Amino acid sequence: MKIPYLDLEPMHRQIREQLDHVYETVLERESFIWGKYCAEFEQNFASFCGAKYCIGVGNGLDAIRLILQGMGIGEGDEVIVPANTFIATVLAVTYVGATPVLVDADIDTYNIDLQKIEEKITPKTKAVICVHLYGGAVDVEALQDIKQRYQVKIIEDAAQAHGAMINGKRVGSLGDAAAFSFYPGKNLGALGDAGAIVTQDEKLAERIRAISNYGSYEKYVHVYKGCNSRLDELQAGFLNVKLSHLDDWNKERRNIAGRYNKEISNSLLRLPVWDGVSANHVFHIYPVLCPEREKLKQYLSDKGIATNIHYPTPIFMQGAYQEMRDYADEFPVTSRICREEISIPLYPGLSEEQQNYVIDTLNSFEG
Repeated sequence: MKIPYLDLEPMHRQIREQLDHVYETVLERESFIWGKYCAEFEQNFASFCGAKYCIGVGNGLDAIRLILQGMGIGEGDEVIVPANTFIATVLAVTYVGATPVLVDADIDTYNIDLQKIEEKITPKTKAVICVHLYGGAVDVEALQDIKQRYQVKIIEDAAQAHGAMINGKRVGSLGDAAAFSFYPGKNLGALGDAGAIVTQDEKLAERIRAISNYGSYEKYVHVYKGCNSRLDELQAGFLNVKLSHLDDWNKERRNIAGRYNKEISNSLLRLPVWDGVSANHVFHIYPVLCPEREKLKQYLSDKGIATNIHYPTPIFMQGAYQEMRDYADEFPVTSRICREEISIPLYPGLSEEQQNYVIDTLNSFEG
């Protein structure tokens, strides 16, 4: 049996007629930027997240960068970020001229260790970015005391956690602002690059929209040194269609993850820590830790099961951030995750037969 790591065809087959209708409508209207679909999606996604405002942008990296820029964070400032994340989170901080300060991961959640944030705060700290990594939501509300005592902003990087919830609230409504990516493989994915920012802050939303539109509130009048990062009409239309199915797709992801957690039994593997019920995880990926990752990866490949690794080289060991290598010993949990993590197939449309094969194959792995 051949099982791809990710297969979007079952989802797209389900909504193909609606996607085709969006394409035909956009072509007929000839309104390709900031049209009706974009306005509808921004309103719908803000409501979905429990936020007041949504600004569609070009991609997830731009979303984080624009939030920082909109908050006035820049040169001389520090921003706390998780050591275990995709590099885009840290690049956004660098792009605005601020200094990223890394905090190690929690081995149970793989997210930022909430207990280690305060020790990294200095008078220069202006924000903490919480990444809801792999689809698991960070308990952002637990940081309210730090937010108040140190007067720092809390930013959510929710690029992998569309629809996840903490205490009945969706990610995107927990901090001062949240960044989303709609890269095609995400739980809510466009058919190309796309992103969004959600916030409760009206002034911040207005400022971010202007910065993303060449720094302009009014055509040919430029208040900020802005950029061009806008959600195009076609992608907005596609996302609007998919948004109505997101909760069902996330439920299917959790059902598969529940099976994996119950039925995969192999002492060589560490499975995600999850209660099997709550919506605090939407399983953008299903991460497994294995000390013999390369053997496991080859074993699964030989059995026809494709896998991925998130992420093989930590940020502090990347050439782009060589200055961080001297501090590598401060991030033992992140180093372990990067060394041992392997992602196995999990997506809507993964059949019961395919799930059975993945489970049986992992249970048969002997190292």
